[in-house]
Amino acid sequence: MTFSRSLQYETRGATQVIDIHRDVLHAVAESGVRSGICVVHVVGSTASITTTEAEPGLVKHDLKAFFERIAPEGGFYQHEATWDDDNGHAHVRASCVGPSVSLPIVDGRLAVGTWQQVVLIDFDTRPRQRQVIVQVVGER
Repeated sequence: MTFSRSLQYETRGATQVIDIHRDVLHAVAESGVRSGICVVHVVGSTASITTTEAEPGLVKHDLKAFFERIAPEGGFYQHEATWDDDNGHAHVRASCVGPSVSLPIVDGRLAVGTWQQVVLIDFDTRPRQRQVIVQVVGER
């Protein structure tokens, strides 16, 4: 069986990390799947989905510092020259992480570690309305 849920988030960009783990857990529970796969996917090319420990030091400082070293906001991006915009770094950062994660469901629960949460990262330069699709496939 397949179950899908669309989630909406208001974001501010600037490498904002949003803990969406509870919403994903709720969707998995609602699906009734006992054994299967949960895919969490963000629609758009300047945001990503990953897992991490969603604690303040990591999500407010360390991840932002990492991405600033990899794809600096003030760097030159051909994308910006092509489209006359300011978010080339956001596209590069999102491409590095990717738009989705796939997580196993075992005995009706996501197979994640104690400190592992699903997060949405918005790299864009302005507030956005983000759509996240949670799709669960498996057996009840």
